Parts: sequence; structure tokens; C-alpha cells
Amino acid sequence: MKFNKLFYTTFIATVIVTAGCKKDSFDINKNPDDITDASISPSVLLPGALQATSSQIAGEWWFISWWMGHGARSGSYQSFTEEETYQFTNDFHVSVWTGLYSNANAYNLMLNKAHESGAGIYEAIGRTMKAHNFQMLVDIYNNVPYSEAFNGAGTPTPKYDKGIDIYKDLFKQLDTAIALLSDEELIDASKNPEIESTDLVYAGDVHMWMKFINTLRLRMIVHLHSGMTGSSSVPGIDIPEQVSKITEDGFIGAGESAVLNPGFSGTKPQPYFRFFNTNENGTTSQRDWARASEYAIKYYNWDGDPRVDQFYVKPSGGHKGIIFGTPSGDDAPIGSALSTVRGPGLSPDGAESRAWILTSFESYFLQAEARHRGVISSGPSALDLVNAGITESFVFLGLTEDDALDYLDYNATYPDVDYSAADNGLETILSQKWFALNSIAPYEIWTDYRRTGMVYGAPGGFDDGPTISIDPGNTATSIPVRLFYPQNEYNYNATNVEAEGTIDVFTNKIFWDLN
Repeated sequence: MKFNKLFYTTFIATVIVTAGCKKDSFDINKNPDDITDASISPSVLLPGALQATSSQIAGEWWFISWWMGHGARSGSYQSFTEEETYQFTNDFHVSVWTGLYSNANAYNLMLNKAHESGAGIYEAIGRTMKAHNFQMLVDIYNNVPYSEAFNGAGTPTPKYDKGIDIYKDLFKQLDTAIALLSDEELIDASKNPEIESTDLVYAGDVHMWMKFINTLRLRMIVHLHSGMTGSSSVPGIDIPEQVSKITEDGFIGAGESAVLNPGFSGTKPQPYFRFFNTNENGTTSQRDWARASEYAIKYYNWDGDPRVDQFYVKPSGGHKGIIFGTPSGDDAPIGSALSTVRGPGLSPDGAESRAWILTSFESYFLQAEARHRGVISSGPSALDLVNAGITESFVFLGLTEDDALDYLDYNATYPDVDYSAADNGLETILSQKWFALNSIAPYEIWTDYRRTGMVYGAPGGFDDGPTISIDPGNTATSIPVRLFYPQNEYNYNATNVEAEGTIDVFTNKIFWDLN
């Protein structure tokens, strides 16, 4: 089988998502010959697809966390050439591409099956989550196969659609999802069997999925705004029209994060715990080299931020990070002397902790930016929304609302925390996203960095960052703005991918990056 078909046919999606076809089952060794297209129902596909999404989010973005100043490699481990020197091959983190396409394929199959049976909730979730994955693909690669991506053998070499055109269609997919969830006949329980148990996120709650859709739409709207000043947006997309489609259900709010726990345990661990702490065999994760960066430790401490103890495990001598890109064996502190990224806030119940897809605090920060830019003209102020995002971040990580209030009081008049003290409040919003989305949504922080030119650290009087690698072999002067297309695209879809021209990961910007 040619490699590109691995992602563009429905067969592989069937094999992948059966890993989680029941709420209490994670069997990844099912015989694919036992599964046929005709036997698959939306209720079989949905749990595995949602679990795959949470696993992708938890495990594939550590290198972005490094680039954005949160993490680094222990000095006792061999250097990571590509991540630290930016001297890339085309297969650099190819699992980002394969994972997102495989997962989107699963949702595509599910929504088609749901459409055939009139299962409106299943179809709406499928359209929403497929849009979620393609929003990420566009934000990473710009132009990608979309309209012909899942035509199977009929289109084995799918064309590349422009990023802006994909965004436009994703907005339409969200429109359709809202319409489905508003149709009383299509959301009837009889049309959506087992939805309360198979929807691991919101148990088939229509209004919560509308909030998720509104928040995803807002994320895309916010991405279309560039620069640290003004309200410039990408030409060709009517932002007021998109804002007008946000339903009265509002956005994901306090305590409403899109999280799931289908029965994680020591032998079936939460994805983040599995990747960075202990795997299903009870042995140390293969990512035991992941440590806190010096930049992050110092910046959290600069603000007296107690979340540092939730994101990182503190050694007996106190928190200590390492400079990103420090050569292996250098004199920098190594091994157990460094803070690890296994903080209790991310896995509060160890292997049995919940996984996440989209959090309430990201929602609040998106709302705050939209309010700041005038995209949203009513409702809570940007100040209130930023503070709500900070509070939700603290609570999500196992701290308290009082802890958040103490943090806000301690940092009054410092513009990286206090919106009311900032000359440009957008710097406060993006700074707080940086503090809150550490290891939770690093791709979103990367997007903020690329689309606005944000200089982290500067608003609060801390060192400008994030810093690029200091490895002696490094020749880069900036952080990459995108990833390469995988080599197998050049092997098996050559005509279409080569039409995209020679890719430079430092200069070929995503369509919304107008800086």
C-alpha cells in the first residue's frame, strides 16, 4: 500500500479508531479483518476518535513547547539535532501530519455514517472535530489536501487546497454542525443511540457542543487577526459575519473544558502521563529526557506564579531549568537536579487523570483578545475575561481561586499579568496564554507568536523570549513559522506537493501571518 493512502482512505481510519470503540476498551490489537465498512456505526467510531484527538494533543507538541520556552532536554541526554539546531529533514515530526489526518479521517467516516442514518449529534460532532483537526493542519502547513483528501482510491493523489479556502469551508462546516444540533428531529435520542456513553467529552449535551463550536469558531476568528496593534484581519473572510453566527449558547466557560476520561488506569494511562511519566508497562516513559527550561522556571518565579509547581516537579534543591539547546555533557545541571515536566497539575490523579482537548481558560483568553480588538463588542470586559482565564487555569491545575487572586494582587501594575496596567492589553492576554497553556496547547502559543510577533517576557520586565537554540551548530536566527511537508508526500503525491514550491520553514508563512 502506498504511504499516502495511509491517510487518504477510510480503511486505515477504521483500523485506528477501533482502538477505543467502547468506553472501557483500549485494545489496539484487534484484527482489522474483523472490521468492515458496513459494520461500523457512529457509536463505534466516536469514542476512539475523541481519545485519539486527546492523545495527539498531549503527546505530539513537546518540540513546540521547547521552541516557545517551556521545556528543554536534560544535559545528560544526547542532543536532539533537528529540534535544537533547526536543521530539518522532511520527516521532522511526521507524526503530526499522520496523526491529524488519520484522526480527521475517522471523524469523516463517522459523520458520513451519521448522515446516512440521520444521527444529527454524531454528525455534528464529526464535522466539528474534523474542522478542529484541519484548522490545526492549516495552522502548521498552510495549504494541504482537503477537498479530495478522503476520496479513497478515487483520488489517490489529492490536490492541495489553499489555507484560506480551507478556513472558509471550515466555517461552513461549523454552520452545518450548528444547524444539525438545532434540529429537534435529528438530535432525538432514538436517532443517536448510545450518545451519552460514547461521547466521552459532553455526553451528547447539545448545548455544550454548541459552546465548543462557538469557541472553535472564535479561535479561528482570532487567528485571522495579526499584529500587536490595531484590528487588522485577513482579507477575504468576513469576520463580522462569522461573529454574527456565534449562538446565544456562548463559549466554553468555567468548569466546562472539553476533557475526557474513558477509564484511564495504570495499564491504560492518561496520554500525558504515558508520554512523560510512566507507560502502560509500568516503566519510565521514553521521554524521560524532558525537563523544564531555564527560561520558564525563571519567568514563573519572576511573577511569583505557583503554577510552576503544577507544571514541573521540583527537585530537593529547588526548581532548576536548563537552557534550551545546551550541548549534551555541558557543565549545565543535569539529570535529577533539573525540574521535570511531570507536574501534578497535568496529571493530578496520575495515570487515571483526565485528558483534554480544548480548555475553558483558552476560551477565556480567546474571548479577551476578541473583546480587546473590538471583534466582540458586548459582554464581560477584556480585563474580566483575562482574570477569568487566569482563575480557570489555576483551578484546572489543582490550585484555588484564592491562589489566583493572590497572584493577581501580587502582580498588580505589572502588565504581563495586570491588563489594566498595560499600554497594550493584548500583551497581557498573550502573556497569560503563555503561562496557562504550557504543555496543554503549545501549538496555540506558537500561533500567537507567529501571527502577532509577541515578545514574551518583555511586558513584565523579564528577559525577552523565547530564546532560540544556543547549540554551536545552530545557524538559525528565528523560530520556524511552519513545518515541512512529509517526504512521503514528495514520494507519492509529488505533482501536487511540488506545485507548492520550495518550502522554507522560516519564511513561508501561514496565510494569516501578515507580520
